[in-house]
Amino acid sequence: MTELQLWLSALEMGCFFGMLALAYYLVLVGAGFFNFAIGPYAMMGGLCTSWLVIEYDMGVWPAAAIAVGATVVLAALTELVVVRPVQRRSGGGELPALVAVAAVLFAIQQFAGYLFGHPTLPGQSLATFDPVTVGPATLQPSALLLMVATVVAFVATALWIRYTRTGRLLRAVGDSTHAARLLGLPVNRIRLVAFLLAGVLAAVTGLLFAPKAGVNSLSGLSWSVSGFLAVVVGGTGSVWAPLVGGLLLGAVEVFVPYYFGGHSHVYGLLLVALLFFALRPQGLFVRTVRA
Repeated sequence: MTELQLWLSALEMGCFFGMLALAYYLVLVGAGFFNFAIGPYAMMGGLCTSWLVIEYDMGVWPAAAIAVGATVVLAALTELVVVRPVQRRSGGGELPALVAVAAVLFAIQQFAGYLFGHPTLPGQSLATFDPVTVGPATLQPSALLLMVATVVAFVATALWIRYTRTGRLLRAVGDSTHAARLLGLPVNRIRLVAFLLAGVLAAVTGLLFAPKAGVNSLSGLSWSVSGFLAVVVGGTGSVWAPLVGGLLLGAVEVFVPYYFGGHSHVYGLLLVALLFFALRPQGLFVRTVRA
């Protein structure tokens, strides 16, 4: 394997981690806590698409649309049926919300296993064309689609947060939910928007990444951890911070096992996480909260 091929693989993994982290970021900014159900959302996007194509011989685009729609419904239910009632009864605490979304994570995995079964299904590519040659390396269609989607998602999110009213409200609610309520801002609506957008991003990410290694009902947990670590590394100081964290973890994911073999990437990711938790828990980019 050429060094360029390794870098392309690292870029693909980094885009995957970064997209998951961006979904985390939106909920973190809009609702003030980590939504650990992001991984299962992504798993549902990929698994539901593959299941519809394989079991019902459905076209990949209609299957993907149904999968994304179903995931968005799950994201909305997470906020409306689980998180919001829990926080209302607990006085708005973050810990009950974290426990609630952790329960949602495992509930979605169990539901997916019951509905789709437990075997790993091959991912379905949204487009079929010849691999793209980049010097001595090749880029598979699914990897190219994921990279393009990552650029589009981050640019669109950055512009949305900066220039639209809803995006600015998201930042205001994230700065201080209490102050936002006192000012009469639509906090509940903004939180729901954050969950819905995170659901769309996660679902698209899952179905674009699934062709690389397949997807099963247990993929959600590991994907949740990967996205969370990318946020921890990148921080929340910028919309682009999750992508920076994702790219760093992507490099670790690819290069560490290449040079050290086996499952050494697991220890590499753990080492990076421990270093950031211990030395820079706020991540590379720190978010400034307005008083």
